[in-house]
Amino acid sequence: MLELLAPAGSIEALRAAVQNGANAVYLGCGPFNARQSAKNFTPQTLVEAIKYCHIRGVQVHLTVNTLVSDREMTQVSELIRHAAQNNVDAFIVQDLGVAQLCRQIAPNVPVHGSTQMSVHSLPGVQLCAGMGFKRVVLSRELSREEIRYICANSPIEIEVFAHGALCMCYSGQCYMSAMIGGRSGNRGRCAQPCRQSYGYTHWQDKYPLSLKDNCLIPYLRELGEMGVTSIKLEGRMKRPEYVATVTAVYRKALDEGSVTQPMMDALYTAFNRQGFTDGYYTGRIDTNMFGVREQTREDPQWLQTARQSYESGEKQLVDISFRAVVSVEGSSLAAFDPEGRMCFSEGPKPELARNVPLTGAALAQRVAKTGGTPYRCVEVRTRVDPGLTVSAAAVNAMRRDVLNQLTAVRARREEQPIRKPKPVPQFKGPKGLPGLTIQVTSREQLTESLLGLETTMLYVPMHVLLEDGELCQRLIRRGRLAVALPRIVHDGELPRLQKNLRDLRAMGVKDALAGNLGLLLPAREADMRIHGDFGLNIFNSSSMNVLRSLELASATVSFEMTLPQIRDLSKAVNGELIAYGRLPLMITEHCLIHNKNGECTCHLQPTKLTDKTGAEFPVIRDGASCRSVLLNGKKLSWLDRQDDLAKLGLWAIRLYFTTENSREVDRVLSEYMNPAEFDPGACTRGLYLRGVE
Repeated sequence: MLELLAPAGSIEALRAAVQNGANAVYLGCGPFNARQSAKNFTPQTLVEAIKYCHIRGVQVHLTVNTLVSDREMTQVSELIRHAAQNNVDAFIVQDLGVAQLCRQIAPNVPVHGSTQMSVHSLPGVQLCAGMGFKRVVLSRELSREEIRYICANSPIEIEVFAHGALCMCYSGQCYMSAMIGGRSGNRGRCAQPCRQSYGYTHWQDKYPLSLKDNCLIPYLRELGEMGVTSIKLEGRMKRPEYVATVTAVYRKALDEGSVTQPMMDALYTAFNRQGFTDGYYTGRIDTNMFGVREQTREDPQWLQTARQSYESGEKQLVDISFRAVVSVEGSSLAAFDPEGRMCFSEGPKPELARNVPLTGAALAQRVAKTGGTPYRCVEVRTRVDPGLTVSAAAVNAMRRDVLNQLTAVRARREEQPIRKPKPVPQFKGPKGLPGLTIQVTSREQLTESLLGLETTMLYVPMHVLLEDGELCQRLIRRGRLAVALPRIVHDGELPRLQKNLRDLRAMGVKDALAGNLGLLLPAREADMRIHGDFGLNIFNSSSMNVLRSLELASATVSFEMTLPQIRDLSKAVNGELIAYGRLPLMITEHCLIHNKNGECTCHLQPTKLTDKTGAEFPVIRDGASCRSVLLNGKKLSWLDRQDDLAKLGLWAIRLYFTTENSREVDRVLSEYMNPAEFDPGACTRGLYLRGVE
């Protein structure tokens, strides 16, 4: 049966979720969760939340799904230990280092891969399984066929977002909020720039990055038949009334197997952005998926009904059974919960009945009165010796006693194996000026000046290498060549990618640049040496050590880090930093150029988005696919401060060419060799100085 996993951004929302039928809730505690603007929980209220849920048969999944710095590792370790000691049921994690920490500290608590890990293919799921994950939350961009394929072949549980807000960008790959205002989505501080207005080439009052909320309620039976373990409702930032309504509607749909118009009306009333969409799931990826939140008058009747659902007593009850005995030896009552726990209470010795003796039916009727508790009596077995009686007060006292015991037992903190985390090995990087790597996105950018330059590695897109065999052979003879893989590759695209990798390897290409976990296994199967790209979101020394265990040759550190953080990072694998280029802010399943023109000309006609301030965001495509990459308008540049980069222990710094033509490439190469003065109007230092929240 599908697990219904509901959001709990506050204690009120938690009660709303539980009382309206959630099987599990997910919540954050402290600074290490992706919804920092929610009320969230303190360590003490987390304990109370776990007890409240466990009494009522509901699991608690703790979100620890942000990137964590080295200095924060002690604090996140304390949170993991505290949650495990108090019987949290799962950790939801983005950071590879934090995932390793969870397994070390609390080996018996399952670790779930957050959607922030950008896992969207079977090889990504398989890699997570190999690292000890018990469940993966898939990217929201997958179709029903893709989800079905993954479920049929996955060695671990699969969770799918069924309702709520859709990010325009693949989760975990959005850096727009961080670059614009220092509020990192990967650190739980997203300012939602995708909900703002933009125009193509010039600003317009349009919203080309704002998607409607996802709604998969018509497909719940189908999802269950596929083998999906859990359906997740988004909404930790939303009010308790929203949580109550959406949870109740999905609970009813799961239980009854049908969706009525009143149920859909309730979802619309709770929240919508000009309707809902199922576009990713059904494969209808078009402009009908877009919408904005419209200001409407709140329905007071809806608010009142929603609040009553979780404020007026227990609604979702745990089924229990009783065994009551009244005999000449004495009276007793035992209670049993669905997990087989038993609690026992002894009452007074019965008296001989003066008038009407107690019957089994009368005793059962008294015992079954569980009103006002989280329990529902489904069975009472009795044994009453003839001619005896016991007072109603005595029966009530025994019932109260066993139910209080049962509540205490269900809320009890059970002993968990808690271990100390292993020390993180510290590896020193090379001293002095790092080597130079260059990444291009087009054939035109491979200028003679570039090809004549001594480089540590040259990253060239797969389609560029395959389209020109003569060029590919020249680059192979030049040496130090790596194929730059697309950042997003769904399972249906993998056979072609795998063939291309085999062909390139046979030609002599030995290295591959991969920015997603799902690409590591295909690259390894092709006998490629793997270099980790920025999409892996390496933010701490523990993650660098995980990449070492995965036998990566190098790793590009997150461009959300500061220079001191990068300097102090363990160089367990060779460290690389992007020092020049338009940083990629989003990667979208939508072709933004198709959305503009109604036809896909992204291979011919680049475009740009412009916001209210006049800031421009160029749009290119991801490799040869029609997925769009939204770039920062200003170019990152540290060409004039290479001495600062030489102090970081890095293997290489990268020049990343995106929109540049051949002349611009040559100019940048000249400025690398003979640094020009920094131009703050055209360039930015990025986040290496100011960091992110």
